[in-house]
Amino acid sequence: MRLTPSRPAVDDWVAELQRDRFDAAWDLFLDRYRRLIFAAIRHYAQDYDDVMDVFARACEALRADDLRRLRSWVEQPEHRARFSTWLVTVVRHLTVDWFRHRDGRRRLSVVAEGLPPLRRRIFELVFLDRRSHIEAYELIHAGEAPTLTFREFLSELRATYHAVSTGRRGQVLRDLAPASEAVEDLPADPAGPSATGVAEQSRLLERALAMLTPDDRLIVELYVLEELPAETVAKVLGLANAKAVYNRSYRALSLVREQLERAGVRREDL
Repeated sequence: MRLTPSRPAVDDWVAELQRDRFDAAWDLFLDRYRRLIFAAIRHYAQDYDDVMDVFARACEALRADDLRRLRSWVEQPEHRARFSTWLVTVVRHLTVDWFRHRDGRRRLSVVAEGLPPLRRRIFELVFLDRRSHIEAYELIHAGEAPTLTFREFLSELRATYHAVSTGRRGQVLRDLAPASEAVEDLPADPAGPSATGVAEQSRLLERALAMLTPDDRLIVELYVLEELPAETVAKVLGLANAKAVYNRSYRALSLVREQLERAGVRREDL
C-alpha cells in the first residue's frame, strides 16, 4: 500500500506485519518495546526470576498465532489510545494471569509464607481461591476456628490485607483478590484502627490518576513511579523528546495534586 502525504507513516514493525513478515515484525517490535514491556512487568514484580519468567510468558503470548494480539490492534479502524498504552495494559493483564496461575498451584508468596496460620488461611481463601469475605469466614468458622467471631475475623482479614499489600508485589496480590471486595469496604472495627488512613489515601490517589488521559497516566507511571529516564519514556511512547515528558508529567502531577487537595489530602500526608 502506497502512503500519501495525508496519511501518517506507520512504524517499521507494523509495515512488516502488514506484509505478513511475522519474524521480521517481531524482531523490530521487540527491539523498540522491550524496555516498555519490562517496565510494565516491574509494576508488579520485584524478584528477578519472576520478571524474566513473566517476560518470557508475555513474549510467548504476544508472538502466538502469527502475532495475533498485535494484528488485532493494528487492524482496528480507530484507536482510543496510543499503542504503547494498549501494550502496557495487555502486559499487565498477562502478568496478573501469570501470578494467578502460579499461586493457584498452592505456591504461596514469600509474604504469605511468613503469616501466622490464621492469616495464611485467610490469604489462601481470599487471594488464591477467590472466595468472598463472608465465604472465607464461614469456612474457617466451620473448620479450624469454631470459636472465631466475625468481628475477630474482620480484624485478622484487615491485618492480612495490610501484610500482603505493601510494595510492588502487593499490587498484584490486590489484583488477585475478588474484584467486588476491597479492604476499605470492610465494616469498621470499633476495637481496631480506622478503615481510613493509608488505604483511603491509596484510593484517593487512584481516583486522581484515573482522571488523567491514558497517555498521561502512562507517562506518570513510567517516568515518576517506575523512574525510567525521560529519554527512554519519550522513545517508547513516541514523544518528540525528553522535554515533552517533563512538560506532560508536570501538568499531570499538578492535576493529581489539585484533585488530592480537594479531597483533603496534603502533600505531606502522602
